[in-house]
Amino acid sequence: MATLCKYPFLLSLCFTFFMFSSASTQEADALLNFKAFIDDPNHSLSSWSNNSGVHHCNWTGITCIPTPSLYVSSIDLQSLNLSGEIPSSICELPYLSHLNLADNLFNQPIPLHLSECSSLETLNLSKNLIWGTIPDQISFDALKVLDLSKNHIEGKIPESIGSLVHLQVLNLGSNLLSGTVPFVFGNFTELAVLDLSQNAYLASAVPTDIGKLEKLEQLFLQRSGFLGEIPESFVGLSNLITLDLSQNNLTGKLPQTLGSSLKNLVSFDVSENKLLGSFPSGICDGKGLKFLSLHTNFFNGSIPESISKCLNLEIFQVQNNGFSGDFPNGLWSLPKVMLVRAENNRFSGELLDSISKAAQLEQVQIDNNSFTGKIPHGLGLVKSLYRFSASLNGFSGEIPPNFCDSPVMSIINLSHNTLSGQIPELRKCRKLVSLSFADNSLTGEIPPSLADLPVLTYLDLSHNQLSGSIAPGLQNLKLALFNVSFNQLSGRVPSSLISGLPASFLEGNPGLCGPGLPNPCSDEHPKHHSSGLTTLTCALISIAFAMAMVIVAAGVFVFHRFSKRKSQPGVWRSVFFYPLRLTEHDLVMGMDEKSALGNGGPFGRVYTISLPSGELVAIKKLVNFGTQPSKALKAQVKVLAKMRHKNIVKILGFCHSDESIFLIYEFLQKGSLGDLICRPDFELQWSARLRIATGVAQGLSYLHKGYVPHLLHRNLKSTNILLDADYEPKLTDFAIDRIVGEAPFQSTITSEFAHSCYNAPGKESHIRPRLAQIDAFIHLSMSKFPTYTSCLIAECRYSKKATEQMDVYSFGVVLLELITGRQAEDIESLDSLDIVKWVRRKVNISNGALQILDPKISSSSSQKEMLRALETALHCTAVMPEKRPSMIEVVKTLESLNSGSCVPSTLDSEEQMQSVGV
Repeated sequence: MATLCKYPFLLSLCFTFFMFSSASTQEADALLNFKAFIDDPNHSLSSWSNNSGVHHCNWTGITCIPTPSLYVSSIDLQSLNLSGEIPSSICELPYLSHLNLADNLFNQPIPLHLSECSSLETLNLSKNLIWGTIPDQISFDALKVLDLSKNHIEGKIPESIGSLVHLQVLNLGSNLLSGTVPFVFGNFTELAVLDLSQNAYLASAVPTDIGKLEKLEQLFLQRSGFLGEIPESFVGLSNLITLDLSQNNLTGKLPQTLGSSLKNLVSFDVSENKLLGSFPSGICDGKGLKFLSLHTNFFNGSIPESISKCLNLEIFQVQNNGFSGDFPNGLWSLPKVMLVRAENNRFSGELLDSISKAAQLEQVQIDNNSFTGKIPHGLGLVKSLYRFSASLNGFSGEIPPNFCDSPVMSIINLSHNTLSGQIPELRKCRKLVSLSFADNSLTGEIPPSLADLPVLTYLDLSHNQLSGSIAPGLQNLKLALFNVSFNQLSGRVPSSLISGLPASFLEGNPGLCGPGLPNPCSDEHPKHHSSGLTTLTCALISIAFAMAMVIVAAGVFVFHRFSKRKSQPGVWRSVFFYPLRLTEHDLVMGMDEKSALGNGGPFGRVYTISLPSGELVAIKKLVNFGTQPSKALKAQVKVLAKMRHKNIVKILGFCHSDESIFLIYEFLQKGSLGDLICRPDFELQWSARLRIATGVAQGLSYLHKGYVPHLLHRNLKSTNILLDADYEPKLTDFAIDRIVGEAPFQSTITSEFAHSCYNAPGKESHIRPRLAQIDAFIHLSMSKFPTYTSCLIAECRYSKKATEQMDVYSFGVVLLELITGRQAEDIESLDSLDIVKWVRRKVNISNGALQILDPKISSSSSQKEMLRALETALHCTAVMPEKRPSMIEVVKTLESLNSGSCVPSTLDSEEQMQSVGV
């Protein structure tokens, strides 16, 4: 014993070594225990072995810290194709602070036992197959980073997650979370990153307490079903760098000072919502903004010139809104801007030469606006530009000769403008793939240099005043589309262009000749070697001339006789607003009974035709139309085709002759709402029906007030509401009167819809009986239905033209179909009444309103919303037109139902029923 006491230092050293050795062995055992539960098909953890001679701190994915000796602090096994279970033994590592198992194949619920890892600060289980709910018992004392994104986690976000008060990063994106989001985020005072994006089953307002997170730098809430307004509290996010609220159902206006409050903002994205109001003021005050996306909303007003303060702006997207006024000139000269998309608005103004200062500009899309002036010379000085699309505007003047000098230019679309002069030689844009100058006033010849562009695939020069011949070199290009129809071209068409492309792409050029064209090219005339004519030759010529005259006279006579018996088909004219490789021959041959959809409406049948690309389009063959001049018809269709709204079917183009009009629409997979309702298995949930009703209302509101010129639908019914793959509704057959003419439209409506319940009483003014018959009807019916009859007749007397209120009435009928689950004119199931009369009769009896609701929907919360929607439908179908709401008011009401902020229905009140004219 005394001997040992002489060497205390050695004893202490031995004891310490023993303890460290024991701890090291325990950590290695814990790691091997972890490995025992893991499937490792790629043998990525082969170094994890006591027999490898490698210290465990040097094993794959392991990091140690000297505290005071070597202890495991981090396990990073990302992207190693691992699977199996995550065992609790991992928490036997006392200093483990970082665990990254991302991008593997772990298939289990969230391992709650990891909360036993007392030192854990980072837990990354993203991009696995983790399933189940977030447990209410979740608790990590020191956790700073929690990433559970890109898994299959479902259910609600528990309020207990608010206990993780040290979190700096919370990522729950790309899961299956549902329900409402709890108000617990105010607890995360250190939070810098919050990601709840891409949780499609969430149905929640944006939590207002997010606005308390003063340290928040990145907020991702896109594609997650958030609804309602953006909280005013967001103005407090002073350190925010990235804000993404896109692809939700957000409504209302942006908080007034949001733009000027977010001084550190680099990326701002609120696209694809239902936001309205003006451009966010002060958005460039911080001068760091690089990405700005407001597209596909209902914003209006002008964009201020202060946008020129955004000196670092790279991406600018405001397309598909209602912006108007002069486009800010300062935007074109921003030194770093790369993408400008402003199509489908109502912008005006001119493009200036200062655009040459945008040295990094790559893409410009300003189609479907009201820009005027000339194409600036400065545009050709931008060497990074690869796409310039400005169709459907009012650009005029000549195309500058340097227009296509960018060596990377690939797409040019200046169709449907009023450009004049000649097409310049395009020699430098060797990467040009698509070029469209269709529907302008260009003259001169087609530049032969086009044949030298090696990858040119789409060339549309139709509807201009081009002359001369078609350069033979163009046949060497691999053209998928070559349209030069309706110009003044002449001469022989290169043979491969005739055989490889539709003949309609050459029509309207009487001077062109070639095989298969109306004018075959004449052979070369034989050369005459004799300078004089003999008497015999003159006699033979005279006889031949006389015989020719007789033949011509006979031919004229036969032609007139034949033309009286059989009219000849007129010349076809085609106008495409999108690149379609389609001809009238394709249309006629493709429209048969197999391709027909339904029995057709009063204005003609609809067919589906497959394009060479495999894409389907819908073709409506119009009948009962008047004789509008070609130019007027083209102008009217162009007015309709310029519309861009998610709830209105796109018109892709049209073909017409003296006998037929074919309208070409986008094809929608789910058919019409009317077809859906009439199915015996129609069981669409109320939330989906409400979404359809809201979309229809938004589309109709756009027609009435959002589009210039303001339009009426005049034929709204459930069979004219098409549904895409996600049941998003789109209006079709709108404003047909502008195409077929008022008189044929009225005639068709009179014969087909005189007794349709989709027609407001006011529509009967166009087919009303004689005044004496009206008065007799009044006296006969006043005793039974005094309010209804007198109002109906009053509107019949003074309504002499179509009105917005008539469209509102028709929408009310569609809304009743969605509420009741019944077809509007299904007499057998509606006690021999149309749906409006049936509903009015039901609501006047005790508990009658509940009897109206579709019995397939039994949820009490849904029924409350349906009663509120029923009240809106009754307002829309009020007998007195002045009591019907505008479609803007209807949209607001339905959106309030979507957001869950509806007020109780008042349908039980007799006074309320009378107020809507029932």
